[in-house]
Amino acid sequence: MIEMKKKIESLLKEIRPEFDFSEPADFIESGMLDSFDIVQLVDALDKEFKISINGLDILPENFSSIDNISQLLIKNHVST
Repeated sequence: MIEMKKKIESLLKEIRPEFDFSEPADFIESGMLDSFDIVQLVDALDKEFKISINGLDILPENFSSIDNISQLLIKNHVST
């Protein structure tokens, strides 16, 4: 699980290098991620973890923190 979170943080930093995603914050409400960033992140997650995130799961609350993104990946059958 820790390795997954590190990979997620790395992908987030590639998309928005100006933010520190290790700090606890709601990435959406704080403006760290917008809808275009989420689209980029979904694509990056799909490639990195070799999965396909269900379109119904692409909701702001699923991308508001590294923990929520991790749970989304687990739901989509990523091995930890």
